Amino acid sequence: MNNLKKIQNDLKEQIKLQQQIVALENIAKQYMTNEAISRYGNLKSAHPELAIQVIAIIAQGIEMGQIKEKISDEQFKDLLIRIQKPKRDIKIQRK
Repeated sequence: MNNLKKIQNDLKEQIKLQQQIVALENIAKQYMTNEAISRYGNLKSAHPELAIQVIAIIAQGIEMGQIKEKISDEQFKDLLIRIQKPKRDIKIQRK
């Protein structure tokens, strides 16, 4: 019985989180061009965690008044590049 309550609580939290993500998307998409929205859709399919991170940054920028015009596809790509962790170069030297 205790496991059932835990599962129900987890499900409720997941639903609440999904609703918050949808709300963020609705806000952010108003400030994105069609091309940027399309890129976001592709990103969401391939990398859902990164997509949520980007949409949260955009929504925060809108809320703080930093974003006043629509975000173009190029600006969206720049934002993606800036938030991704730089990849480390691994060099193998043979002696």
